[in-house]
Amino acid sequence: MTLEDRIRAGRPRGVRAYLELTKPGITFFVAVTALAGYLVAALPAAIPARILHLVLGVLLSTAGALALNQYLERGPDSLMMRTRPRPVPSGRIQPGRAALFGSLLLAAGIGHLWYHVGWLPALLTAVSALLYDAVYTPLKLRSPLATPVGAVPGALPALIGWTAHATIDARGMTLFGILFLWQLVHVLALGWNLRDDYERAGFQLIPPGSASLIAWLMVGHAAALLALSAVPALLGMAGTLYLAGAVVLGLGMIAVTLAFSLDPPRQRCRRVFVGSLLYHPVLLALMVAGAL
Repeated sequence: MTLEDRIRAGRPRGVRAYLELTKPGITFFVAVTALAGYLVAALPAAIPARILHLVLGVLLSTAGALALNQYLERGPDSLMMRTRPRPVPSGRIQPGRAALFGSLLLAAGIGHLWYHVGWLPALLTAVSALLYDAVYTPLKLRSPLATPVGAVPGALPALIGWTAHATIDARGMTLFGILFLWQLVHVLALGWNLRDDYERAGFQLIPPGSASLIAWLMVGHAAALLALSAVPALLGMAGTLYLAGAVVLGLGMIAVTLAFSLDPPRQRCRRVFVGSLLYHPVLLALMVAGAL
């Protein structure tokens, strides 16, 4: 038995491998985003049963879409050091089983949302999964346009939660726009940090060019994010506390992106990535608190 075979034999199989296929951390993150969108729209009249059904439907559908993504990307995943241990390229789950598992979860999640929450959240969930798996995933191998395209399903969970209580309006689209811009900063930072691995797999998540180009794209997106994040206060979605927090968070994102533009070693771009991970939940928490 080779060293690679021994490593593969030691990796978890069965239930744990299928759980890994759903990327639980990202799935939870998406469900929290959808929940925040619902709470911002519904508070102080949020309905506990609707919260439960929304979260369950989003968890199932997101897990399914992510499992299908791993099935579709099994070839590139086998080329990257970071993703070789995933269940499909490592051989712990057969591709056909991964595809069936993901499809069943996705169908169950969309069906649950349609029946218990409403047709519009279910439709948006289906559109999000379609864009993620059928458009964004193959486009990653062809064009840097994959990043703005992928930012759409990345931002849709907030709108899915919003439409669990309200119709699509300026307030809901503002929430979507904030998370769309946040996603651009987040993915550009991730793409730069993992550029060697992505290049090995043929992924084109960042435009070709120097660190300076990537940095100034992130600075521009962060500046637009700061401006748009103030709009919820103007629309009456949140108050002064939210506005103050949004300004502080927005200036922080501009600061870390500017720091990277002035001195672009990888460590500084990691700060942009970590900063984006902190920005997202804190801003949503401030917005939910402002809706109380």
